[in-house]
Amino acid sequence: MLKFAEKICKHKKIILIIALLLLIPSFIGMQATRINYDILAYLPDNVDTVKGENILTNEFNMGSYSIVITENMSTKDIQKLEDKFKELDNVEKVASVADLLGSNIPEEMLPDEVKDIAYKDGDTAILVTFKEGISSDKTLESIEQLRKIADKQCKISGMSALVLDTKNIANSEIVTYVVIAVILCMIVLQFALDSYLAPVFLLASIGIAILYNMGSNIFLGEISYITKAISAVLQLGVTMDFAIFLYHSYKAEKQNYSDNDDAMAHAISKTLVSVVGSSLTTIAGFLALCSMNLTLGKDIGIVMAKGVFLGVVSVVTVLPAMLLIFDKAIEKTKHKEILPRFEKWKNFNIKHYKAIIVAFLVILPVAVYGYQKISVYYDLNKTLPQTLPSIEASNTLEDKFNMVSTELALVSKEVPSYKVNEMLDKIQDLDGVEFALGYSSLADNGIPEEVIPDSIKSMLENDKYQLVVISSKYELATDELNEQVNKINSIIKEYDDSALLAGEGPLMKDLVEISDHDFNSVNSVSIAVIFVIMIFVLKSISLPVILMVVIEFAIFLNMGISTYTNTTLPFIASIVIGTIQLGATIDYAILITTKYINFRKEGKDKKEAVSEALGTSISSIIVSGLCFFGATFGVGIVSKIGMIASLCTLMSRGSIISMFTVIMVLPAFLLLFDRVVCKTTVGMRHLGQTKNVS
Repeated sequence: MLKFAEKICKHKKIILIIALLLLIPSFIGMQATRINYDILAYLPDNVDTVKGENILTNEFNMGSYSIVITENMSTKDIQKLEDKFKELDNVEKVASVADLLGSNIPEEMLPDEVKDIAYKDGDTAILVTFKEGISSDKTLESIEQLRKIADKQCKISGMSALVLDTKNIANSEIVTYVVIAVILCMIVLQFALDSYLAPVFLLASIGIAILYNMGSNIFLGEISYITKAISAVLQLGVTMDFAIFLYHSYKAEKQNYSDNDDAMAHAISKTLVSVVGSSLTTIAGFLALCSMNLTLGKDIGIVMAKGVFLGVVSVVTVLPAMLLIFDKAIEKTKHKEILPRFEKWKNFNIKHYKAIIVAFLVILPVAVYGYQKISVYYDLNKTLPQTLPSIEASNTLEDKFNMVSTELALVSKEVPSYKVNEMLDKIQDLDGVEFALGYSSLADNGIPEEVIPDSIKSMLENDKYQLVVISSKYELATDELNEQVNKINSIIKEYDDSALLAGEGPLMKDLVEISDHDFNSVNSVSIAVIFVIMIFVLKSISLPVILMVVIEFAIFLNMGISTYTNTTLPFIASIVIGTIQLGATIDYAILITTKYINFRKEGKDKKEAVSEALGTSISSIIVSGLCFFGATFGVGIVSKIGMIASLCTLMSRGSIISMFTVIMVLPAFLLLFDRVVCKTTVGMRHLGQTKNVS
């Protein structure tokens, strides 16, 4: 390890030049990595709803659709507008009531159910289908083109329009996230370190690692917009303590070695040994997200695990090169450390550890209750400003046409028309169904088959399937809609065992069910993996249990606050925040614990060991916690995307809660269970036989 460190110091200028040159492919990789703005795209492929969506794409060329609402336009003008829509490459079909009226059918001859679906109070709904999927680049480009063609005469709704608006907001905010995170971390570091210039190099080294991470995402093909939005600030928050540790280690070694290169070589060697356990638990926490059935977890997990690894690499290579090259400048900007040593806080904890245990036992059930009662939402519309064009269009559809959510049933062509109509009648009778429409219902409601335009025929049936469009009054991801989807599924299966239900409503129902499963499974996986790693790092059976209890208590408290403040969380936040907080802040507990073990092995009694372990760790934990807080807090405040704002708010709050919990509760537990720890930890069994000072 030392020889490796010496080579880094010897070739510091070359390392820095290479590090800067590697930024070029990183920027290229960032530009070439596609960003996915559609959460539903992360549903597993084996779900029936996703299978249905694939059939719509492959068999009907209906990868996505939008409903365009026109206001007080004549039939002639609507048809002209439709003709312009049809000229777009990615547009497959365009259909409205105007197409039927244009076939020389008088308006009064149209069945009421057909008129009510697409024509109300002078407003007309035009269905536009796209060849490619909801979030494909071509579909999003088509939505932009539709908006330009329609200008202010029309409103364009649908998942693709929502995805486009999400993309525009996310792209406009991403730079702001990073700037705020850097400013807040810089403020923390200026208080924590003894040089005005040193924080610049610490942030620069982590910044380089972040750019490497974002650039290397090209190997994944694409990442989620959520991953893109939070990965930079999260990587900054969880890896900054590695950089701080190296800087402090370098300062200490300079007292022992007159040559800066020698001092840095020993600092790198010690830093690598110290951060291996910390980085492993953090990486394991993020990789646990890969166990989610919703593959968004895999997306976040791989990117963040890779980011932590690259952060460690940068800290032991790029940062030493910067500190050595600019050592004189750093020395010239030295100042007295402003951050106090927190001696009174440490002494208070040791003196009143029994009272802290009692407080823990009182707060624990309250925290657990709050954690179990958190409320979540799945409707993606609620995560965005209600003034967005797509959401305004959705609200208009709801207000004027009672179209809130859509379900698309795919039934075999072999099912005869009278059976299909019987099926439609049963669906229509369900509570909350606004309408159920198929090709057979058009032909059987007084519209001669020969005058129905081919565009509408091909949209509703092909040589294999009949497509039934069902509109619900119920909001997405509600219990009412999910129950309705179950009932519709049962009805269509009566007539065709292989029938599939697709569309927004069923997709969101699957999202709810899969997310509920992931909520429990991913937390269990992360706890199990990190627990096993800690057994090997700490060489103990009891200590991993104690540390896990402390951090899980902090997680319960963080999540439980949302219940007591009546805050409804986006579903993804409820799933991943526990794993992120566990992986990112377990390091705080490991730092105190490893020092406690060393001091006990040196022969100190339990109070001396815990006191010195806490005293020598408290400042580092506070700085690390505040950096994590600073990196995420600002984003939680400024982001207009509710999902990202909630995630960052929970992470920032979680970092502070974990920081206080580790500083207050962990020392109390170590004092209380010292004898058990000694008997169950390698190299400490003989200490358990000695009488401890109480």
